[in-house]
Amino acid sequence: MKSPLPVRDGVNATRLRLPAGGPWATALDYMLHRWGHVDPDGIRERFDRGEIVGAGGVRLHRGTPLAEHTFIWYYRTLPSEERLPVELSVLYRDENILVVDKPHFLPTTPGGTYISESALVRLRVQLEIPDLIPMHRLDRLTAGVLLFSTNPATRGKYQVLFEKRRVQKEYEAIAPVDPAHEYPLLVRNRMVKSRTYLLAETVAGEPNAETRIELLETRGGLGRYRLQPHTGKTHQLRVHMASLGIGILHDPFYPVLLDQAPDDFDRPLQLLARGIRFTDPLSGRPVEYRSRLELSEWTAGQ
Repeated sequence: MKSPLPVRDGVNATRLRLPAGGPWATALDYMLHRWGHVDPDGIRERFDRGEIVGAGGVRLHRGTPLAEHTFIWYYRTLPSEERLPVELSVLYRDENILVVDKPHFLPTTPGGTYISESALVRLRVQLEIPDLIPMHRLDRLTAGVLLFSTNPATRGKYQVLFEKRRVQKEYEAIAPVDPAHEYPLLVRNRMVKSRTYLLAETVAGEPNAETRIELLETRGGLGRYRLQPHTGKTHQLRVHMASLGIGILHDPFYPVLLDQAPDDFDRPLQLLARGIRFTDPLSGRPVEYRSRLELSEWTAGQ
């Protein structure tokens, strides 16, 4: 459902579904029930200023009945965020797509404590593209190639590529070397991740996650690996490497969950989305986009 409010400061308006009924006579009563303990006067003032709207941009007022709207939209009050000391770089841009190198520590989309400090919001503001939408995601701790759609008219054609797994992704990782393994090898298992639990885990059952792993070179007990996921489960590469006893260097989750600590920008997770390949749905030509970033633990040893 399209928001009647435009993107503001790179951030979409928040959509709220109102209950069909209940002990609340008005939409204001319901919002005060939900968030009145935080800023009741601020909520009332938003209604008075016409900043809360329904479908078609109809402004709500203090007396708008609860049942009059199913969905309403409003702008969140954004928290103050300290700018992360990392930068995005553009690899390719045309009238339909934008390809960037996402740095470590920057999330792909807003969430949690990171709103303005996300790749999506930064790029919307910097490039003045309010309709920008990511076609896939990288973990906050993972760096590398990230593809965005810049054109709503052609967006669906690119979305189909990812939905149908017609995009080949290649990653690099730095991890210990275990001479017991022979490469290339294929890791296949069943992975699950609860929305209420931080970590993904492997369980018994039909495999739903698959990764091809190659060891490209070794140095000082470490290896540089090429990882090719055939599926896209959350934390898949990190879990699969840890399951082999060669967890990716500086991974705070796998194989052992470390105590939460401030980001150490000198010790990024040694995982990089090196490239993506696909047949462009508009031109029909094969394309490939490659990251220009390098993994610090490998370049430091050269």
